[in-house]
Amino acid sequence: MTGKEVILTQGGLEKLEKELEHLKSAKRREVAERIKTAISFGDISENSEYEDAKNDQAFIEGRIITLEKMLRNVRVIEDSAGVSDRVDIGSTVLLKDLEYDENYQYTIVGSAEANPAEHKISNESPVGKAILGRNSGEVVEVTVPAGLLKYQIVKVL
Repeated sequence: MTGKEVILTQGGLEKLEKELEHLKSAKRREVAERIKTAISFGDISENSEYEDAKNDQAFIEGRIITLEKMLRNVRVIEDSAGVSDRVDIGSTVLLKDLEYDENYQYTIVGSAEANPAEHKISNESPVGKAILGRNSGEVVEVTVPAGLLKYQIVKVL
C-alpha cells in the first residue's frame, strides 16, 4: 500500500532532503556518542543522561522514517507565479477580508510545507480548500470555528 501523496514545492523538497541528510549523518553520530558516554558512567538503570540520549535516538529514528516515507510519496509542484488567474497549489494569492477590509497574501502549499508564519497555507486548510480552483475577483465563504469569513480573491500573483 502506498502512503498519502505529499505535495511540496521544489524548495520544500530540498528542505526535507537536507533535514533527512542531517539526521542520518550528524544527529545519529551525536546521539550515539552521547549514549556511549552515558554507558561509560556505569549503571544505566538510574542514568538520566542515558535515558535522555535513548529518547533522542528514538525521536531521530522516528523522524527519519517519517521523512523517508514522505519523500517516497512526494509530488513536486511547479511554481505557477503569473501563469493564470486560477488558484492552484503553488499559487500566491492576494485575499481581501470583506468584513475587516484587510488584505492578506498567502502561498498555497501542501500540508507538509504549510507554515502560517511564512504565509504558506495548506491546500487542506479551510481557506486553502475554499480558494482552490477559484479565479481572481471571486468571493469565497470560509466556515471556521469562529464563524463565517468572506474573502475576495483580489489577485493570483
